[in-house]
Amino acid sequence: MDAQFWDERYRSREQMFSGEPNEVLVTEITGLPPGQALDVGCGEGGDALWLARQGWRVTAVDISEVALRRAARAAEAAGLAEGMAWARADLTVTRPPANAFDLVSVHYLPLPRRADHSGLRGLLDAVAPGGTLLFTGHDLADLPPRAEGDLDPHAFYQPAEIAGLLGEGWTVLVDETRPRNRPAPPGTHHTHDTVLRAQRLP
Repeated sequence: MDAQFWDERYRSREQMFSGEPNEVLVTEITGLPPGQALDVGCGEGGDALWLARQGWRVTAVDISEVALRRAARAAEAAGLAEGMAWARADLTVTRPPANAFDLVSVHYLPLPRRADHSGLRGLLDAVAPGGTLLFTGHDLADLPPRAEGDLDPHAFYQPAEIAGLLGEGWTVLVDETRPRNRPAPPGTHHTHDTVLRAQRLP
C-alpha cells in the first residue's frame, strides 16, 4: 500500500470520504485546549478541517498527493488555509519532529508492525510532554473472513497493543471498543471502533 496504491484509490472516486470528522475525534478532543496537532493519514482533510475550526494549528500528513490536493482545496474553500500545513510523507519511514505536537491523531491508519517498533516510536515521540495521542482502529471482529491475497489485519498495530507498549511516561485515559454511531463507509462492515487515548506525562 504505497503512494501509487493510494493515489490510484483516490483517483477512482471523485470523493472518497464524507468530509465529516471522525466521530471518535469529536468525542475525545472536544474541550481540549487547542495547540499544535499532527493529523496522520489525513486523507481528504475532514479531521484536519474540524481541528482547525476548533482553533488547532494543524500539520496534516498523507502518503497520497491526490488526497492532499483535495484536502488543501477544501481548506481554501472553507477559509481555513491559514495556519494549516499539508505534507506528503510516509511517517513509517520519515519520523515527524519529536516533542512537537499537543495532539497526534491517527484514525484507521494501517501502520505496519515492526520488530523494533520504529514507525510507531516516531509517532509516539512526536507527542509533546502533556500532549495527547489518539489512535483509532476498526474492531477486527467486524472484518469478513480473509480471502487469498488479502492483507493480514494482524500485521498492523491495533490500539490496545499500542496501549501495552506505551510504558512509563504515559497515562492511558481510554482503551476500549465502542459501537459506531454513524454508518460504516459503503462496502464495509465496521460497526465498532477500537480507541486509544493517552496523555504523555509532562
